[in-house]
Amino acid sequence: MIRVLVVDDHAVVRSGLVQLMDGRDGLEAAGEAADGDEAIARALELRPDVVLMDLSMPHGKDGLSATSELKKLLPDVAVLILTMHDDEEYLFRAIHSGASGYVLKSAPYEELLGAVRHVADGQAYLSPAATKRLMSDYLDKARSGEFAGSFESLSDREREILAKVAQGYSNKEIAEQLFISVKTVESHKSNLMDKLDLRTRPDLVKYAAKKGLLNFD
Repeated sequence: MIRVLVVDDHAVVRSGLVQLMDGRDGLEAAGEAADGDEAIARALELRPDVVLMDLSMPHGKDGLSATSELKKLLPDVAVLILTMHDDEEYLFRAIHSGASGYVLKSAPYEELLGAVRHVADGQAYLSPAATKRLMSDYLDKARSGEFAGSFESLSDREREILAKVAQGYSNKEIAEQLFISVKTVESHKSNLMDKLDLRTRPDLVKYAAKKGLLNFD
């Protein structure tokens, strides 16, 4: 039996999803939660196999923050994102936070149920609609040459320094944390700002926030 915790800020949506899970062979609604904070508490209490997580919840933690924290506390629990957002930023950030799958709320019930079974079995699942949109956006950007100045052009070290600069660390503090010289930090910082066409620290912070890099743990 696959036990599913349903997380959504709309009571009507939660109720419908709970009924859907309880009415199918091999699935059981273990419980429900209205926001990210409650989701974490309920997951720790109920130990479900899958957490069906909404992204946009106005109260408490949002779905991305809750997913990230939940995966640290219960790494064996699969998180399946169920959302109306079909753009690549949310998809990448969801995967980065530890989600095993991403399904759109416009998907048929059978697709959602199949996705639940996939992630419960340790597999990854991406909604065909989201994947199609992602590939379309990727091809458009590739054709336009947009990747030449994008996040994908940064090295791993440049991405690491981007995050730390945006989090407020000084060049000296970054150098000490990464065991490199201040001059090397300054060089990486200059290179990444040139690649991204950014000019100021506030620009860096905004860009890092958009990419989901502002993790202050």
